[in-house]
Amino acid sequence: MQENNRNTIFIEDAEIVVHQAFEAEQFVLRVNAPKCAASAKPGQFAYIQCDPQRLMRRPLSIMRVSVDEGWVEFLYKVVGEGTALLAKRQVGESANIMGPIGRPFELDGSKPKALLLGGGVGIPPMVCLSELIKEQHKNIEPVVFMGSEVPFPFEREKSALSVTGIADTISDGLPLLEQWNIPSRLASLQGYSGVYEGYITDLARDWLNALSEEEKEQVIIYSCGPTPMLKAVAALAKEFNLPCQVSLEEYMACAVGGCAGCVVKVKTDEGEVMKRVCVDGPVFDANTVFA
Repeated sequence: MQENNRNTIFIEDAEIVVHQAFEAEQFVLRVNAPKCAASAKPGQFAYIQCDPQRLMRRPLSIMRVSVDEGWVEFLYKVVGEGTALLAKRQVGESANIMGPIGRPFELDGSKPKALLLGGGVGIPPMVCLSELIKEQHKNIEPVVFMGSEVPFPFEREKSALSVTGIADTISDGLPLLEQWNIPSRLASLQGYSGVYEGYITDLARDWLNALSEEEKEQVIIYSCGPTPMLKAVAALAKEFNLPCQVSLEEYMACAVGGCAGCVVKVKTDEGEVMKRVCVDGPVFDANTVFA
């Protein structure tokens, strides 16, 4: 384990307290892991043992935490043997987790308009970041756009919160964010009623175009999702000359910086260098990872 991560990553046998299934083999997993919960930040992840008989763990982005109650919550989709085994785990069983891991999102108080863009299993960090803003950064006004090409892993709800530049017919959002008084809208190409039919970046562009020049200068983008989406988000940020932080998705072997199996090219003042997504990221400045 790298020196700069000593005493910050914890290993716990975490009791499963919620394991809820949604369409398209998507699951919300909540575990009691008080050490991880106490220091977890938006954009970080945990490395979870899917089954006691399978040594290789899987990285799952943190969606919510409760420091007081000591739980950590994740959203994941079954994509292989590991997550298929995890999906079979039952409430009351124990899952060994290592976390929190990685560089989190960094909120910028000088940019009071936060545009949060989450796609697929990139939705969890946006929920986590939204909750942090709600609880600790009252000066920041977030708006959250989420996209998915499979059914959303929650019951959509018609929002009572208006969003600048978005048609009234685009009405559905995430109920949890609605409870927090944070406006959200959904995007998909699957033709869902109340959902924007198109890419999440097109929905975001409509919102940005409706802002005044002064308002645009107050915006910062935070995003997580599949690489093609993040490239489009980085291009959008460049189009509007906005700062943008992205959380990368990458295959990992050790998740603590030892194997260098998750490296990506990152632009620095000294030129291109290879950085490890697990500990140097997963959050990076979009300009440094996407041209």
